[in-house]
Amino acid sequence: MPTSLARPTGGVLRLALLAAVLVALPASAQSGTAAAEFLNVPIGARATAMGGAFGATAADASALYWNPAGLAGMRDAQAQFEYAQWYVGSDVNFASAASPTPFGVVAVGVTALTYEDMDVIEESGNSQLPSGETFAAGSYAVSLGYGRQLTDRFSLGGTVKVVREQIANSSATGVAFDVGTLFVTPFRGIRLGASIANFGPKMRMDGSDLNIPFDPLPGQSGNNNAIPGRIATDAYDLPLTMRVGLATEVYEQAGTRVTVAVDALSPSATGQHVNAGAEVGLLGGLVQLRGGVQELFLEESPRSFTLGGGLRYGFGGLDLSADYAYEAADYFDGVHRLAVGLRF
Repeated sequence: MPTSLARPTGGVLRLALLAAVLVALPASAQSGTAAAEFLNVPIGARATAMGGAFGATAADASALYWNPAGLAGMRDAQAQFEYAQWYVGSDVNFASAASPTPFGVVAVGVTALTYEDMDVIEESGNSQLPSGETFAAGSYAVSLGYGRQLTDRFSLGGTVKVVREQIANSSATGVAFDVGTLFVTPFRGIRLGASIANFGPKMRMDGSDLNIPFDPLPGQSGNNNAIPGRIATDAYDLPLTMRVGLATEVYEQAGTRVTVAVDALSPSATGQHVNAGAEVGLLGGLVQLRGGVQELFLEESPRSFTLGGGLRYGFGGLDLSADYAYEAADYFDGVHRLAVGLRF
């Protein structure tokens, strides 16, 4: 993530690499380029601590991200809030609420990836100095999801997202769709989840920062060297992701539960890979311990193991939760996540 923006003498702001500025993930293994890469930033401390293997486990408001069919498993209304200090001076915030209705479960969520303010750089000859001005950048998504049980074993869900990326006075806005299914098999309660995320039209940066003066005959004296011009930007596909997940409880007795999960992913912007994780519930679910690994079989992946835990406590008609997750990375500082939830 760059920490400055250059503009030539004369005060005209130039945004040379708009699409590259808002890349949300460390992507040494990228095989393609996509708009709104922040849509691939994991959501939910519980899911993240399990290595992102959550496509067949999500049954709370975070299912908006992992598999909207998981919303159908909710029996109570829920609100959830999460904060993570992401890579290179950026922060991730997520808030969601979901509630059962007579027609299924409806959920709404907001995701925001924001960056520290960055300096505008004045170019004058061969020198570059801060102008004293700053600019902001960020990526945002507002999601509306729906999940419904069609049978006692099969659920279907979908999400529609309004997506916006912004840098200084330029932005791109788009719409993305997710669809998912969840099937509880008759074999030891193994759950099978499948979803397609971020399907939608391409996004293109636009805005006043793309207006620049243009000299059609550089080096020739007497011509107009400030003809109004405009930087042309390309349109980029959204980061389409296909996910298939398996999960089951391998042990459940005397207040102790052990859940294992595996997700296989095929993203458009990176290679195919596998996430795996486990969760141990103790004291009837009061305490949970989690661990996982991310992006197995992906060459040069910057991601590594995950760890975390959570507490659940109910009193009256309320159920409070607090979760923590740590994501290790090879080339960046680890990411710490904190999330709180309320069921009522």
